Amino acid sequence: MQWTDEKALRAQLQQWWDRGLLLATGPLGGLEFPRRMAFKTPDSKALTERFDEVRAWISALQAVRGFRIETRVIRHRVLGENRVPVAAWVDTPEAAIAILGRQREVQRFANLVSQTQERLTQLMPWVQRYPQKALGLADVWSKLLDFIVWLLAHPEPGIYLRQVSIPGIDSKFIEQHRGVLLPLLDLALPPEQIRHSEKSVSQFERRYGFSSKPLLVRFRILDPGLSLLPGRDADITLSTKDFRELDQHPVVAARIRRVFITENEINFLAFPTLAHSLVIFGAGYGFEALSDVAWLKRVRLYYWGDIDTHGFIILDQLRGKLSKVQSLLMDEPALLAHRGFWGQEGQPEQRELKYLTDSEQRLYQDLCSNRFGDHLRLEQERIRFDYLITALAGTDPGG
Repeated sequence: MQWTDEKALRAQLQQWWDRGLLLATGPLGGLEFPRRMAFKTPDSKALTERFDEVRAWISALQAVRGFRIETRVIRHRVLGENRVPVAAWVDTPEAAIAILGRQREVQRFANLVSQTQERLTQLMPWVQRYPQKALGLADVWSKLLDFIVWLLAHPEPGIYLRQVSIPGIDSKFIEQHRGVLLPLLDLALPPEQIRHSEKSVSQFERRYGFSSKPLLVRFRILDPGLSLLPGRDADITLSTKDFRELDQHPVVAARIRRVFITENEINFLAFPTLAHSLVIFGAGYGFEALSDVAWLKRVRLYYWGDIDTHGFIILDQLRGKLSKVQSLLMDEPALLAHRGFWGQEGQPEQRELKYLTDSEQRLYQDLCSNRFGDHLRLEQERIRFDYLITALAGTDPGG
């Protein structure tokens, strides 16, 4: 490693800046000053064998501004006495900031801190912990504070974000900043104003008492003798709330005994007629719309997904919410019967799955270990339609 020069000293300051340590000085804590820098010096051998280089290094350091260079007289048996730099110091945070030319950013951060302490001091722990993130939000910080203050004054607003009326703030601004508003609101709002079970950015509205776009369920009644909308197309989309309440409809309450979930839209649209049955167009990993539908627990429920690692992961997650769901055409016989249609899974995953049956678990492990081929998958839409008809004939409609 070469001896420490001005470039190396500046690089250390830049690291402090990037970590927010120079912003978090003064009342926010941070680094203590004067502060000694990491500093590598020539050894005795270098003084003897590379003295001209050492002399140039000393001369360059003498021209450095902003740092305090500490020197010491070193007596060498060949070269005699020489004054050599042995340490470098930055005496104040202001000196470090001036060397980097960051005075303007520091002033902006100071203004941000002043606003926060005056209006929402509850947010100071976040500002102290993430000063660089806070500085990056300096242009919009006052608007973020405006929104938080408004929500403090309007707990459980029960309106859509589009309906929030704050000068200079629209719903797009709130939506774009939900990620940073989450931790800030959690600090500013009283605990009883937060629905702690709603944790993700996508659940922002529900977490803080706003109205949110309803989750939708798309389904088809497969029994031609049953109809929710006489004379209409059987392809229906309802909100989660309305879908939950379908058990109050005489068609569903008395006649629907089997429900199928399929992940492929064409499979959903082409699903054959079937007595006492309906089919739901699935949504991959999103089962929020189905998890609390009580009447699904009294019907025969089947899930049909791809035969690949993701298909079994989705099945496992669905069964964690609806324990009685059975898999359809996700077994080794179906896989082997369609060898000519095998493909490769782009990004296979391997997780511990708790809710698979023994046979499902074996096939899942076979896929993970590449027993049948590298990253094998059989997409559900590649299974022959006559094979589906035969499989459906074996499902039990219940009594």
